[in-house]
Amino acid sequence: MSMRAPLLLIAAALAGCTAVGPDYQRPASELPAQWKTEAGWTLAAPADAQPKRDWWTVFGDAELNRLETAALEQSPTLRQALARLEQAEAQSRIHGAAELPSANLGLAASRSRISADRPLSSYGASNASVAQGDLKPLLGVSYEVDWLGRVRRDVEAARAGVEQAAADRANVALLLSAQLAGAYLQLRQQDEEIRLLDDILEAQRRALELTHVRHLAGLASAADEEQQAATLAASRAQRELLLNQRRANEDLLAMLSGAPAPSFRLAAGYLPATIPAAPAGAPSDLLQRRPDIASAERAMAAANAQIGAARAAYFPQLTLTPAYLGSESTGLVNLFSTPALVWAIGLQASQTLFDNGKTRAGVAYAEAGYRAALAGYRQAVLQAMQEAQDALSMLHGLDRARRLQDEAARKQDQAYAISELRHREGLDSALTLALARQNQLAAHRSLAQLRGGQLLASVGLLKALGGGWRADPPPR
Repeated sequence: MSMRAPLLLIAAALAGCTAVGPDYQRPASELPAQWKTEAGWTLAAPADAQPKRDWWTVFGDAELNRLETAALEQSPTLRQALARLEQAEAQSRIHGAAELPSANLGLAASRSRISADRPLSSYGASNASVAQGDLKPLLGVSYEVDWLGRVRRDVEAARAGVEQAAADRANVALLLSAQLAGAYLQLRQQDEEIRLLDDILEAQRRALELTHVRHLAGLASAADEEQQAATLAASRAQRELLLNQRRANEDLLAMLSGAPAPSFRLAAGYLPATIPAAPAGAPSDLLQRRPDIASAERAMAAANAQIGAARAAYFPQLTLTPAYLGSESTGLVNLFSTPALVWAIGLQASQTLFDNGKTRAGVAYAEAGYRAALAGYRQAVLQAMQEAQDALSMLHGLDRARRLQDEAARKQDQAYAISELRHREGLDSALTLALARQNQLAAHRSLAQLRGGQLLASVGLLKALGGGWRADPPPR
């Protein structure tokens, strides 16, 4: 039998290969052309010099940089996401292996003896007992002809799954780094407040002493003294609350950076001096950098490819079988001779005639999966817009409040300076000076709270925009 006919049949099948199912098209996002901002809000230039991966460096804090690096190196959550990415890559290689034929090498060896007392096969000759061997090495090849693209759709879905896992890992890293930055900035804000509260407590103790002296001299009432004592006690309670909050943030930083909380210590420090500038650019340019949006879009691509794989079940499946090449002989001497050569090749087609709606249900399942992925993608875009707009609005409000508080702090500084001058001239009492000092420090504490809020809102905006200002496309 000539091999030409089967080979021509295979070639004809391969020549007509096409992929069933819809080709993937990324959906257009309904994103506005600009951010919603209030009057007086000016968008600053983006910090293009800052790399996306190390977005926290915009704060210029060496301790924060060290903690972020430790977290990315030691976080179990990030290692788990990396393992899932490696699983997706391995799964993609498994699906990709079906695009090429698989080959196997086998060897069959046997030794048998035929009975002399077996039934006669020919009445003209008697039977004899014969012992003989059989050696049969074979090289087999199997291959599914992907004439409708089922295998290619599977590979397409698997590769989209790898990209989705990579985006998920990037999102885990972003959330981890943002949580750590937020906890660190809160801790530094508490450091600032504790220092100011210590000064406020000192001023309040001085005011209490002076009020007590005035009470003994009949110049102040007992109520005045009790009121000042209550103010001092309230400030002490606030300091204890701040210390407890700082310890909680310190323990959180230990966990996030991969260190045991009981042995982790972070010395007191200061808030970063610089508040990052807000981004310029259209929302559609900035939000496409978010890894969760990239993950949702890749999930949609994978679901779309699964539709084609499911629809391929409506058509016949072509398989190259049997296909092998080898030899068969009773001894090693003639095993590789021409008469011992054996081979076979063929193309098998199978078509399901009735499966009680199984194929139709599989297609419906895949199509529903795509619709769910599309809805998830649109929801991710809407959530990204909401988070970014909220962070921008909060930054705007806090910026305006801080400017007003800056003016209030300057006025309190001037008032204290005037009171100090009047005290030296004998025009103001020591109590008046102490009370002016209290008001001055309280104004600066409010200013520290607003600056901390601005820095935390900047972290929220950085996270909402995918970790930076630049409009880079999502990683592939």
